[in-house]
Amino acid sequence: MRLGTLAMDLRPLRSSRDFRLMFWARVIALLGISLTLVGLSVQVYQLTHSSLAVAMVNAAAGATLLAGTLAGGILADRYERRQLLVLSRSAAAVVFAALALNAFADEPRLWVVYLCAAAIGVIDGISETALLAITPNLVTPDQLAAAGALTAITTQLGTMVGPSVGGMIIAGPGVAFCYSITCVATVVQVALTVRVRRRPPTAVEHLHPIRAMREGLSFVRRNRVIGGLLLMDVAGGLFALPYAVFPEIGERVLHGDPRTIGLLYSAPAVGAFLGAAFSGWVGRVRLPGRALTGTMALWGLGMAAFGFSRHLPLALVFLGVAGLGMILSEILQRSLLQRHTPDHLMGRVSSFWLAQATVGPAAGSVVAGGAASVVGPSAAVVVGGLLCACVVVLVAVALPGFRRVTSAGVVEEESGDGTAEDVLVR
Repeated sequence: MRLGTLAMDLRPLRSSRDFRLMFWARVIALLGISLTLVGLSVQVYQLTHSSLAVAMVNAAAGATLLAGTLAGGILADRYERRQLLVLSRSAAAVVFAALALNAFADEPRLWVVYLCAAAIGVIDGISETALLAITPNLVTPDQLAAAGALTAITTQLGTMVGPSVGGMIIAGPGVAFCYSITCVATVVQVALTVRVRRRPPTAVEHLHPIRAMREGLSFVRRNRVIGGLLLMDVAGGLFALPYAVFPEIGERVLHGDPRTIGLLYSAPAVGAFLGAAFSGWVGRVRLPGRALTGTMALWGLGMAAFGFSRHLPLALVFLGVAGLGMILSEILQRSLLQRHTPDHLMGRVSSFWLAQATVGPAAGSVVAGGAASVVGPSAAVVVGGLLCACVVVLVAVALPGFRRVTSAGVVEEESGDGTAEDVLVR
């Protein structure tokens, strides 16, 4: 395979002015937001000297993020999505400004930090859903996988660069400057997003929110492709995200110190970044359902191999492999979801997928932590990884329409005379 087929597909950046604007707006915004994520934890600890208080501020943001994601799904199907992005990110800039003003005060108020963290969760949930829903309107169908890879790599870039830069800023000018930089970055994001062309929403009946959610869930239950990828994503989140046991493995199994634990947390992000950087082949896969099954299995098996590891270098390699499978799975899921969901349901279906991404890490940590208390941390990781791989294979076997779906959006079936024929996905 030539290197050119592996390198990230940059066609969406070259061919779509609007996607290019959204991409750079997201890069700038995520680098700023990553500073604030560190700043919130550090400031709360400085004010309270309590790890529980830090956990609570993260919980406040996480709970409202889920609520914002589900609400964003309804709003993204009801209103013009670019305008929804502009309004939500403008509100975010106001919240970051409030955090900065509070931090600059002689006596910062803890309740302001909690309130702003909760508001950020709601706003981020709405804007992420709107962004996912608008992407199919910005690029051609054959570029959806490439657009997903470019979107995913911005998240990994923010994850790798932001925390370390945020730590340096907090150690120097202080946490208030982190919030200020985030506010400025968000204003720049809004300015770029405003330049994106408006796209009127699909004409749909304004259903009651509960009826609207039920309509979206009904579509997911009926559609083999969307239902299959959501089931696989549940398996990954529940069984192959054992971050809660990393400290115990780093200390008791690998006999390391906090630096070792930090490397364990960083390794999947490194693998994910490399996977996104060399994801050019993903958009050319003829049977993306099978490819998703393989990458999800790679994610689970990578985690299982990490659980068997007793030496740090091998542990980091296997975590990198798990991160590779994780990011390739995300890219394929984005592409399949956006290609097989009608535009008038895109917001709600996107919100279901994003909600799983919100709940998954928390639920996976609970599962891994509970299993570790019974069978030990290494065994918990091994069993979880193997369960993930087994479940995704079972889903693919149970849903032949999922594993046979082609990149053209049809299902490849066998006709009575043994020849292949294509039928529409239902």
